[in-house]
Amino acid sequence: MSAAPAYSEDKGGSAGPGEPEYGHDPASGGIFSSDYKRHDDLKEMLDTNKDSLKLEAMKRIVAMIARGKNASDLFPAVVKNVACKNIEVKKLVYVYLVRYAEEQQDLALLSISTFQRGLKDPNQLIRASALRVLSSIRVPIIVPIMMLAIKEAASDMSPYVRKTAAHAIPKLYSLDSDQKDQLIEVIEKLLADKTTLVAGSVVMAFEEVCPERIDLIHKNYRKLCNLLIDVEEWGQVVIISMLTRYARTQFLSPTQNESLLEENPEKAFYGSEEDEAKGAGSEEAATSTLPARKPYVMDPDHRLLLRNTKPLLQSRSAAVVMAVAQLYFHLAPKAEVGVIAKALVRLLRSHSEVQYVVLQNVATMSIKRRGMFEPYLKSFYIRSTDPTQIKILKLEVLTNLANETNIPTVLREFQTYIRSMDKDFVAATIQAIGRCATNIGRVRDTCLNGLVQLLSNRDELVVAESVVVIKKLLQMQPAQHGEIIKHLAKLTDNIQVPMARASILWLIGEYCEHVPRIAPDVLRKMAKSFTAEEDIVKLQIINLAAKLYLTNSKQTKLLTQYVLSLAKYDQNYDIRDRARFTRQLIVPSEQGGALSRHAKKLFLAPKPAPVLESSFKDRDHFQLGSLSHLLNAKATGYQELPDWPEEAPDPSVRNVEEEDLSLIETHVGLLGEYTEVPEWTKCSNREKRKEKEKPFYSDSEGESGPTESADSDPESESKSDSKSSSESGSGESSSESDDEDQDEDEEKGRGSESEQSEEEGLKRKTKRKKVAEGLEGSSSDNGSDSNTSSSESEMTSESEEEQGEPASWRRKTPPSGKRAPAAKEISLLDLEDFTPPNVQPVSPPTVVSSSLAADLEGLTLTDSSLVPSLLSPVSSVGRQELLHRVAGEGLAVDYAFSRQPFSGDSHMVSVHIYFSNNADSPVKGLHVGTPKLPAGISIQEFPEIESLAPGESATAVMGINFGDSTQAANFQLCTQNRQFYVSIQPPVGELMAPVFMSENEFKKEQGKLTGMNEITEKLTLPDTCQSDHVVVQKVTATANLGRVPCGTSSEYRFAGRTLTSGSLVLLTLDARPAGAAQLTVNSEKMVIGTMLVKDVIQALTQ
Repeated sequence: MSAAPAYSEDKGGSAGPGEPEYGHDPASGGIFSSDYKRHDDLKEMLDTNKDSLKLEAMKRIVAMIARGKNASDLFPAVVKNVACKNIEVKKLVYVYLVRYAEEQQDLALLSISTFQRGLKDPNQLIRASALRVLSSIRVPIIVPIMMLAIKEAASDMSPYVRKTAAHAIPKLYSLDSDQKDQLIEVIEKLLADKTTLVAGSVVMAFEEVCPERIDLIHKNYRKLCNLLIDVEEWGQVVIISMLTRYARTQFLSPTQNESLLEENPEKAFYGSEEDEAKGAGSEEAATSTLPARKPYVMDPDHRLLLRNTKPLLQSRSAAVVMAVAQLYFHLAPKAEVGVIAKALVRLLRSHSEVQYVVLQNVATMSIKRRGMFEPYLKSFYIRSTDPTQIKILKLEVLTNLANETNIPTVLREFQTYIRSMDKDFVAATIQAIGRCATNIGRVRDTCLNGLVQLLSNRDELVVAESVVVIKKLLQMQPAQHGEIIKHLAKLTDNIQVPMARASILWLIGEYCEHVPRIAPDVLRKMAKSFTAEEDIVKLQIINLAAKLYLTNSKQTKLLTQYVLSLAKYDQNYDIRDRARFTRQLIVPSEQGGALSRHAKKLFLAPKPAPVLESSFKDRDHFQLGSLSHLLNAKATGYQELPDWPEEAPDPSVRNVEEEDLSLIETHVGLLGEYTEVPEWTKCSNREKRKEKEKPFYSDSEGESGPTESADSDPESESKSDSKSSSESGSGESSSESDDEDQDEDEEKGRGSESEQSEEEGLKRKTKRKKVAEGLEGSSSDNGSDSNTSSSESEMTSESEEEQGEPASWRRKTPPSGKRAPAAKEISLLDLEDFTPPNVQPVSPPTVVSSSLAADLEGLTLTDSSLVPSLLSPVSSVGRQELLHRVAGEGLAVDYAFSRQPFSGDSHMVSVHIYFSNNADSPVKGLHVGTPKLPAGISIQEFPEIESLAPGESATAVMGINFGDSTQAANFQLCTQNRQFYVSIQPPVGELMAPVFMSENEFKKEQGKLTGMNEITEKLTLPDTCQSDHVVVQKVTATANLGRVPCGTSSEYRFAGRTLTSGSLVLLTLDARPAGAAQLTVNSEKMVIGTMLVKDVIQALTQ
């Protein structure tokens, strides 16, 4: 090669005799210069026996492809190396072949046997690459080979190869659609795959090949829901879109009985005084109509989908968040849709392209669900840096969200926007003002006056747009706005925009009786400039002339004839036709006499005012987030969102009949007990999952209302939940499991140990039955029927949970020591299994009463008392003064935090108010005045105390929702004659309620609340605070927390939930004998956590 020495000197290449020269830099431009023959050096390198040279050549070729250069003429040289033994070279060869196999089909076919051998390669990447290349050769003759390769790859041990097989299915289907039946079999096989890597790809293949085969999804529905959180983002979008369509065909609409849902707790809470005044008669009428309508009960599988997609609102991918948002909008009950608003608003901080798509969807949502985005109104304010299309979409959303409450703020914003330099945006703002005036009658005059002021603007486009909008508004009340019409008539000399001139002429013609003196003069001016006007203006001049001829022919007869004569010879045939038609209609003649009698009715008929509607009004028939919705036109490949079914299809089709999943049910059947018993265990698992999800978007959950209880009333839900759980069968037990990895391990082991586990299960069941019978006998001897029933149910559920617990728990015998053993904790957990399934996620659990604690003590097989560890003592704060007797003119008022659940609302702190009258005269009409509270705080007043005699005392209970803050609640205590301003400020420990959980659950929840959610402080415990009883007493006196069992003697754990948001508060005290003790609080409410640490340290170190 003649140029080799020069190349070697310039580029630093080193070559021995007989070796080709090459540069070390893969992106070097020297090898591509015109001094060389095209790619000859690369071909020589690919023909050598040295793998290092081949690898270097392949790297350069792939770099060329990445830069967009054409490397197709190297195909023969590259394809020869497909049999290379070097793995790295082979990978790059396959990358090249995937790119060019479709272009060079004949040459690729020559190496097809090598690709087939690659399908058997021990390296999974080579097997996958070989299949990818094979499916890229678009030649019908190799369809059977491709089909065979896909079937083999679908059974491959490597999930990566199975994923590649799923990708190859749509390619083969597009090449030969006759293979559909065989491909469906492969899809069915791959849908049963339990790996997250395959799930997204096979669902995409399903959507491409056979989206109508919903029956293939039934058995895999729950598995897909549970795998969704771990699938890659691309797969999540595809699966969510498919499951949205699936749910629309398989479940009932959650909004079908929306009015029935709203008549439940929410209506009572937000009810007006008028509703209360209606009395018992209306209540009876309501109850008589309710049974006629079947209440809606959400299918557990429907709930599973909503619950498992909710965490994906935190995804970093905008596409995933948008997919979940459209799923909730199309599938969720009205009360739960609000949770997506916060996530969509977060996406508005992204790139302008993402903002555009999100705002398109928000504009559609805000028409139907306006209240969802009202709290985030300021997030849609327009920035000067926003592109025009983003500004116009934000304007659309702001207009949709405008109501009588926020309209002053919105109009102030619009006033600012009108001064913008962006003319299209200003025009859109003026139209938005018009829409606000149309929709909200209270501000119509204000908007009209503002638009009239804009008529004096220097910018002609602003004036023109204002005229068009004013014309539409005047049609609503023309009689009241004659002055405005006169003002518009004067603008005809200045405004040159055709649409604006046409609008003014139409207004004057339509309401000519309001301006009888000005209208003929306007027609005179228009007739003068008729020939120079635009077509749209000429048509309105003809209309104006006709209307004035019919109402004021004396003044305008000659003008009308002149205008019609000019129009008769106009170049535009529309104008000529209109002139002939108008002349025949208004001028009486022998031929057209009959029609001319009705000319007034035709021209001056009352016309309805135009309705200014959003351009997004009818877009919701397209699925949100789709290209069709974005374009407002049906795109190729778009699948319509199905309508909800009238009756729910059979839910049992989603039950998975697998032997390993139904072992428990089989054993229960052998013992002659109810097969529904394991469902209680599933129910508890479901409740635990709900508790885990509570902290997510806790702020917005308060806005969106109750999540679980909104589905149905409590009674119907508790019945339906037990019924649906029994219907869902063994398939749900797998989908509702807490730990998927543990399930997979159990499934692997069960095949070989099935017989052994059956025997052990039978032995364990009989043993537990004997224990239960013994307990039943002892409780019946005590003569307590309630204890008997509770112990029976306790042992039944305990036996069910024992089957899923580790062996170390089952073999433990409870010692009679001071510390409560694990068995005690298990019996407490089982109590949760019998709570109604309609408990709201954010409501805190109630404190266990002392009588129930006594019952539980009999069930725990230990001598230690249950009360100290379960029951929170009375608050350490004690009674505090609310109103001194001197300030209260003889009325003294104290208050105390009772730590009992408030009956009116579980989110409220129960406060006992103690009144004593030290005056000589009775105090009458004691009540709470109308409080002016800060945002987030609410009060449930105590019933009015009619009279308090001198020397008498009284107690009342009121509820205060402090909104998870220590902010004081200020209100007025009123009597008949006086008002006293008082204030109650809670200690942070009173803002929570205890939660009872196992040690494992505590550790799992604590693992989720790390980083900024964890506050740790060191402290030195005094000698007086070394015993268990003192430590527990001081902590529980400071904070209303429940004790959690712990395996080590030097560690104390406590758990609770904040009353308002239901956020977990976990407290750990590590009091090791050597060294300082360590106090740790885990809570997503960081302020509460910090204050709680200070209070507990102060209590322990005193």
